[in-house]
Amino acid sequence: MKFRVERDVLADAVAWAARSLPVRPSAPVLAGLLIDANDQGLVLSTFDYETSARATLNAEVHDEGRALVSGRLLADICRSLPAKPVEMVLDGARVSLTCGSARFSLQTMPVDDYPTIPTMPEATGTVQSDVFAHAVAQAVTAAGRDDMLPVLTGVRLEIDGSTIALLATDRFRLSQCELGWDPRTPDDTVAALVPAKVLGDTAKSLTAGSEVTIALSASGSGEGLIGFEGTGPGGVRRTTTRLLDGEFPKVRSLFPAEKLTTATVDKAALIESVKRVALVAERNTAVQLAFSDGVLTLDAGSGDEAQASESIEATIVGEDITTGFNPQFLLDGLGAIDQPTVELSFTQASKPVVLSGILEPGADGSGQVDPGFRYLLMPRRLLS
Repeated sequence: MKFRVERDVLADAVAWAARSLPVRPSAPVLAGLLIDANDQGLVLSTFDYETSARATLNAEVHDEGRALVSGRLLADICRSLPAKPVEMVLDGARVSLTCGSARFSLQTMPVDDYPTIPTMPEATGTVQSDVFAHAVAQAVTAAGRDDMLPVLTGVRLEIDGSTIALLATDRFRLSQCELGWDPRTPDDTVAALVPAKVLGDTAKSLTAGSEVTIALSASGSGEGLIGFEGTGPGGVRRTTTRLLDGEFPKVRSLFPAEKLTTATVDKAALIESVKRVALVAERNTAVQLAFSDGVLTLDAGSGDEAQASESIEATIVGEDITTGFNPQFLLDGLGAIDQPTVELSFTQASKPVVLSGILEPGADGSGQVDPGFRYLLMPRRLLS
């Protein structure tokens, strides 16, 4: 194996492929990055039996061949190289890397022990890459992080014709995001439960090109596979990951059909106020929100402890209401909303609030809510 490639192209592709390497691999070879130089160019791959990454890039291949080296070490080396072409040569059990006057010699691992990289499923459709990345970033806000509840660490991806819905929940909050896309089969209706971390990292990393191809295998869970393909610097990039097994809770019904009280507020002002008041909130205690007479009053702290209170303007329609929320969860939801004005809608104080962005605020502060993203948050018990 012998090839020559531009430093920036190689460094970017190696960093992209190595980002999903396991921290504690179950076998030494799973910490490796597979280098495959052939007549099509250069292919860099990683796989840990769950998630695979494959970057194809242009290179001057003089001798075809394959080598398996430490992925993280190669990424560190490539990141530190001078801005000159890189030459890599396989010599016995070692790979030599030369860039300008810098030279490295890397120990290889047995290629035959490396697992077979999964094949990309048949394409299901395409979506605009930046729109998809933004929608995924909104959705994963509410995804669970408790590995003891693996189903809740996923994002439910629902495809219904030309619409994709993304749903995530950790039991305390729920996000729902909808976007349009271009399906290969217009009448398809399919759902998949995708690991939230993989989905978030992948969507964010495939924005160099204009489109992302989504490829979903026939199985909806368990042994099912989903793949994503996009364009990166120097070539094509593909990621596949196994779908999560289990039944995602039926969460759509949690969004109330009616609004008895709505409050419209300036998002930036509310975020800053929550941050300040939450400074005195003890761990796992709520920040109180009281809506009354065109004012939202935030309070935190009680008894002999530090206390804080702050009021901001709000347009309130309906009955006065006082409730409380985990301040970080509230900030997460507000931060995921695009619009500068937000609506908080309630049925009653003991029920969840629904946060939505206002597309075009009217003269009275109200307006049409953004149908693309909703964030539901459960209330917390207030300290007496």
